[in-house]
Amino acid sequence: MKITDIQLGMLRVPLKTPFKTALRTVEMVEDVVVLIHTDSDHIGYGEAPATAPITGDTLGSIIAAIDCFIKPRLIGEDIANLNRITGLIQGTMERNTSAKAAVEIAVYDLWAQLYGTPLYQMLGGGDPVITTDITISVDYIDKMVADSMSAIDRGFESLKIKVGKDIGLDIERVKAIHAAVEGRALLRLDANQGWTAKQAVYAMHTLEEAGVVLELLEQPVKASDIDGLKYVTERVNTPVMADESVFAPAQVFDLIQRRAADIINIKLMKTGGLSNAIRIADIAALYGMQCMIGCMIESSISVAAAVHLAVAKADIITKVDLDGPSLGLFNPVEGGVLFNESEISISDAPGLGIRQIHGLELLPR
Repeated sequence: MKITDIQLGMLRVPLKTPFKTALRTVEMVEDVVVLIHTDSDHIGYGEAPATAPITGDTLGSIIAAIDCFIKPRLIGEDIANLNRITGLIQGTMERNTSAKAAVEIAVYDLWAQLYGTPLYQMLGGGDPVITTDITISVDYIDKMVADSMSAIDRGFESLKIKVGKDIGLDIERVKAIHAAVEGRALLRLDANQGWTAKQAVYAMHTLEEAGVVLELLEQPVKASDIDGLKYVTERVNTPVMADESVFAPAQVFDLIQRRAADIINIKLMKTGGLSNAIRIADIAALYGMQCMIGCMIESSISVAAAVHLAVAKADIITKVDLDGPSLGLFNPVEGGVLFNESEISISDAPGLGIRQIHGLELLPR
């Protein structure tokens, strides 16, 4: 099975409600879709969103990186040579992690198709059913409480609360949601780099003393502030998770050695795809550090790949934040992974199992 062509398209899916964090507001899934064609007529699918405030990638840069740099290196390559292909992708250019991720996802899809088995089985197997949390966007307190109660009514047992805009109001937001939930769901707090280290410690001490129990605190400080992350980790009882501070395997070693966080959030768009995500999970496992699997505002194309990884690495990826497809008005993808509110399940179809993508707009060659 050899690569004969790489085609790009655009996929747009409106969100049910705007997705709001301390960094940005998003109203629509707007992603670049990768279709890798082969001489056996198999097609591999990948996807990447523009997440400029986090990865630095825009729609234009993703398209250019794939068309001008990655695609020419992969034409003619044999899918069976997975390590060679992922090495070519990762060595094409510095950064551009979202573009690399989109292509790698499609390659892994084809690799599993080559052997006629679901991707998670090629990655080590596991129970093909997992449960995700859902994001509660930062907003007015009453709106966040209402959104939290609605999520619980829909069966979600873990809520990821976005904060990071106003330290005093953030504390009141969390208190109100905690009081309304009454132990019916686990609460995860995501500050999205919105606090300083001292603000984070103050907020967490205030919440902890008020009896608010949180499963974790995610990325309270700026991504580059590892000293600040360590400062918070050492001074609060709630486990601290690194997200934007960790893109690559080398950063995981540094984080662990400095004891700067308790948990690592793996996202394929940060790692540049599955190959480095697997390395990060394996490094974390060596040191007994738990991981979460997360996503950007993506459809079920790329999130499906994250699901397969989460299943195969369930011993170390113990927390799941893959609610991207649940945030959209509809799922444009037929086949593969089924997203049913909090429950996500994988079919027995080869690869990612994608049969069709509705509304895909192919770009001119």
